[in-house]
Amino acid sequence: MAKAIMIQGTMSNAGKSLLAAGLCRIFHQDGYRVAPFKAQNMALNSFITREGLEMGRAQVMQAECAGIAPSVRMNPILLKPTNDTGSQVIVNGEVLGNMSAREYFAYKKKLIPDVKKAYDSLASENDIIVIEGAGSPAEINLKDADCFVNMGMAKLAKAPVLLVGDIDRGGVFAQLLGTTELLEPDERAMVKGLVINKFRGDKTILDPGITMLEKLTGIPVVGCAPYLYIEVEDEDSLTERFERKETAGLIDLAVIRIPRISNFTDFNPFEKMPGVSLRYVEHVHDLKHPDMILLPGTKNTMEDLLWMRQNGLEAAILKEAAEGTVIFGICGGFQMLGETLSDPLGVEAGGTIRGMGLLPMNTVFAGEKTRTRVDGRFHGVQGVLSGLDGVELEGYEIHMGVSTRKDNAASLTQITDTNSPDGAWKADGAQSKNVYGSYVHGIFDKEQVADRIIQGIGKKKGIDTSGMTGVDYQTFKETQYDILAAELRKNLDLPKIYNILQEGI
Repeated sequence: MAKAIMIQGTMSNAGKSLLAAGLCRIFHQDGYRVAPFKAQNMALNSFITREGLEMGRAQVMQAECAGIAPSVRMNPILLKPTNDTGSQVIVNGEVLGNMSAREYFAYKKKLIPDVKKAYDSLASENDIIVIEGAGSPAEINLKDADCFVNMGMAKLAKAPVLLVGDIDRGGVFAQLLGTTELLEPDERAMVKGLVINKFRGDKTILDPGITMLEKLTGIPVVGCAPYLYIEVEDEDSLTERFERKETAGLIDLAVIRIPRISNFTDFNPFEKMPGVSLRYVEHVHDLKHPDMILLPGTKNTMEDLLWMRQNGLEAAILKEAAEGTVIFGICGGFQMLGETLSDPLGVEAGGTIRGMGLLPMNTVFAGEKTRTRVDGRFHGVQGVLSGLDGVELEGYEIHMGVSTRKDNAASLTQITDTNSPDGAWKADGAQSKNVYGSYVHGIFDKEQVADRIIQGIGKKKGIDTSGMTGVDYQTFKETQYDILAAELRKNLDLPKIYNILQEGI
């Protein structure tokens, strides 16, 4: 069985996912077979594996760092928030159902066999497993239910723990000391190293504090990782992308930040293009007059559409569409663009509401989720984005609704399920004038797709976009993973971490 090491944090967003990813890359570069694991992940962004199963994107990113294909075994339980008190519970890549927080806490011990089976399967195939915790191990109100999240998982896997604190938000010494003090004695004994994360400045200034921290806890500090300015995919709504105040570029793109936004990683490729701004907008006064408005995926299409209707964003988007602004919806954002949304089974809000009426189609929410990876191409594209016609694409579908175009309305793409035995093509999405929509997540990832979109908008504006070229997104991510590993090699005590890994608990 594989050796294991676990990354836990003093809080959410302390940097666990990134440090776990960096260790996966380092171990992979050093010649080990390594895989990531997170028993329970709560995230807005998810991914569909080759087998058509759903998992969290953080473990996908970590698998890419490890040089292996993502497997749902790396994240056997995924919680996707549907509202402030409940989530859709996905087990082994398939929907178990919607549960309130209280219902899930009462149920979760029944999932221990699923977690153990997934972990043991990975451990039998690899040399090292890098495990990521969730939140903090010192949430004393939740500790009784921690059967496989933080210390519960460390015990199941017999994994030594590295505890990570976030100095960027202040109070890192209190974070690390306070967390260890709130652990039970047997749990505290499992913490073999402390990591100070997101530091900016002269590290020697920290030396007195590190000396005192090691004396008080009896645990060595095995690294002080810098604040890293790298671009990797964000897992959830704690992303800093939403807080950026972008100045409008020569080509200005606005993503509507709906309350239940999901899979916003779809838009990351545009961030790499010079002269292009990508802004997240949640108020009418911030929308202004962008060149393209992007409607993202959502965990509740109907409620997020009503939110836009109530705060005036829908009316503003309709006005922009009437003036010829390009509108592009993905998944839930695509569904909003149609004429009606019906929910006879109560999958979302129930009942029927009118859509934005920009695409001639109707959507009915079904009880079964569509989960599939697809290949395809844009087909018959008209309007500003006509340059996309014939361009290849790839991605995946995750949705509960079925959308039907009306009166022979034009589709946007032709796609095929990558697992389909006959490779049959089907029409996907819809278009009307300068309004476009598709169910395919990742539709912009190929370099040529993003380039053709910017070229089309530039032609409409009469500006030269020849210097605004994108990059192949997968290749770009690989360079970022190597930068991550190089920085961690310089700032972590890797010999000590390897000793911790070998000694275990």
